[in-house]
Amino acid sequence: MAKANEIKYLTAIKQEKRAKKFCRFKKYGIKYVDYKDAEFLKKFLNEQGKLFPRRLTGNSLKFQRKVSQAVKKARQMALLPYVTDLLK
Repeated sequence: MAKANEIKYLTAIKQEKRAKKFCRFKKYGIKYVDYKDAEFLKKFLNEQGKLFPRRLTGNSLKFQRKVSQAVKKARQMALLPYVTDLLK
């Protein structure tokens, strides 16, 4: 027979609740996304230089569009690369 410490139950693994996503632009009152601030824009890019989607960043639609336009301008001005292997 199995001893008490060997018995395993089939229960769901408890997962920690993630912090609720929020639009950092609305929360901090940022009205303008500056394309010249490359370090700030890197927060919205992954390692390959692709833009993170809204569902991952938590941005509202309005500010996600502004971020994408700012990233495009920064890429055109050579402040950000179009493609890279290790951006961060």
